[in-house]
Amino acid sequence: MAQVEATTERVVAADPEKVFDTLADYSGTRAKLLPEHFSEYEVREGGDGEGTLVHWKLQATSKRVRDCLLEVSEPTDGQLVEKDRNSSMVTTWTVTPAGEGRSRVVVTTTWNGAGGIGGFFEKTFAPKGLGRIYDAVLAKLAAEVEK
Repeated sequence: MAQVEATTERVVAADPEKVFDTLADYSGTRAKLLPEHFSEYEVREGGDGEGTLVHWKLQATSKRVRDCLLEVSEPTDGQLVEKDRNSSMVTTWTVTPAGEGRSRVVVTTTWNGAGGIGGFFEKTFAPKGLGRIYDAVLAKLAAEVEK
């Protein structure tokens, strides 16, 4: 069982604080940033960064749906970590300055992949698919904060 990792990043024309606050707003803005791959979005506890518990289903492919129950923490400034209670999946959002009035947003998701031939295909193709999904999230984030 190998660890699988998918990373996507984007520079947006907004201050890091605004970008981070938008990402951390699970009870408001976050749901608007999610593309059609996400469904059944529900904030179960909290709603603003650290201490939030949020649920959604992520349909990565037509056959692959993950039922996610995510605990949110903020281990360092500019970082949100979403740990799935239902799997080994961990998604880390990191927002850093990228020049005057700009921010770099990096999203990295890791999980323990399957073994054998299925694991080979998962490690080969899943990061690309998840990367496309998070590209869509980052595009919506940019549209939201660059208003």
